[in-house]
Amino acid sequence: MTSASNPSPLPARELAGIEPSPERVYDRPFFLLCGGTVLFMASFGMLLPELPAHLAAMGGEAYLGGVVGMFTLAAFLARFISGRIADRAGRRKVMLVGSAVTAVAGFGYLVATTIATFMMLRFFHGLSTGFRPPGTSAMLTDRIPKQRRGEALGYLGVAGNAGMAAGPALGSWLTVEWGIEWMFVASALLGMVSVALTLPLEETLPKSRPVNRSDFNLLDGGLIDPNAWPAALVLLPVALAFGIYLTITPDFVDHLGYVYKGSFNTIIVVSSIAMRFIAGRMSDRHGRIPILLAGTALMSLGMVVLGSAETKGVATLGALLYGASIGINMPTVFAWTTDLAQPGKIALALGTMLMALEVGIGAGAVYSGMRFQGAIERIPELYCVGGFGTAIAAVALLPPLLKGRRS
Repeated sequence: MTSASNPSPLPARELAGIEPSPERVYDRPFFLLCGGTVLFMASFGMLLPELPAHLAAMGGEAYLGGVVGMFTLAAFLARFISGRIADRAGRRKVMLVGSAVTAVAGFGYLVATTIATFMMLRFFHGLSTGFRPPGTSAMLTDRIPKQRRGEALGYLGVAGNAGMAAGPALGSWLTVEWGIEWMFVASALLGMVSVALTLPLEETLPKSRPVNRSDFNLLDGGLIDPNAWPAALVLLPVALAFGIYLTITPDFVDHLGYVYKGSFNTIIVVSSIAMRFIAGRMSDRHGRIPILLAGTALMSLGMVVLGSAETKGVATLGALLYGASIGINMPTVFAWTTDLAQPGKIALALGTMLMALEVGIGAGAVYSGMRFQGAIERIPELYCVGGFGTAIAAVALLPPLLKGRRS
């Protein structure tokens, strides 16, 4: 494991002799990137609080873990090609695919009236997050100087969190007041606008080219960047906790008496946004590992508080702690991954790291869905399982932190 102060491979534009200018970080392309990200995240995020109840109404309560599991499985598989395409053919192409998929999926939910078609659509929808995030992060990394990666990726995370804050709140309101069909239409429309904001962006990959058949040949070139494994392994238990959270929290907040279930998610996202304004910059100054240690420890505490909550007040405290931990961890692990990446393979490294995210979310979702089965009394146990996993991650970060300080 290395710290932020260690030498790191150069982004693609630096390899091409184009040094990003610190003065040009926050310009029109940056705001188009962020705007497209806000709408993309809102498009699929608005579905999360309401889909479990929708599936249960279809008679599929036994498949609750599949709401998250099928989505993350598709995202995981998409990582095997999305990073390769982004590094070979261009960042913008994979971003457009991701936004287009979420637009199509929104309309698809209107006609997915059986459990089988619903699960197939969840798999298709998962391809969106397998494509858009690696391309977006790689394009932003191309455009910024390496000493400001954490800061800029933190601000991109603010955009993503803004979408995740507004999306569930809007989705729950539409479902309660107008019906779930209107939420699906709104999700599709937001995806379409995300495509529209991505189209004007100039490609940042030097010598970009059309996608060709060899890009889909998994035997041609590497599938992962092994340099990214340290970041991926730290992210794994964080993602497992997130999978547990996504699966059981809609029933948890319903049990506590929330009418608009998305409003609880908004508390978490707002807390995350607040931390993202400072966490990325802190990791640029103090190194990735100490900031990740603080974030994983805070996540463990937040999960335990959520598990012990019997009132809205305690649940809100747990949500604030958990949200803050996400705001610390995510921009830091993204920046650490770009530090570790091999030259010219930033998107592949990001895809490798995000595979761990999908594996963790999927495992957490499947485990908690099978264990939960609608039994409210098991919720504290499941939250504490997530807290235990992140506590292990925090402990695992201590030896490299101490080694770095001694050296």
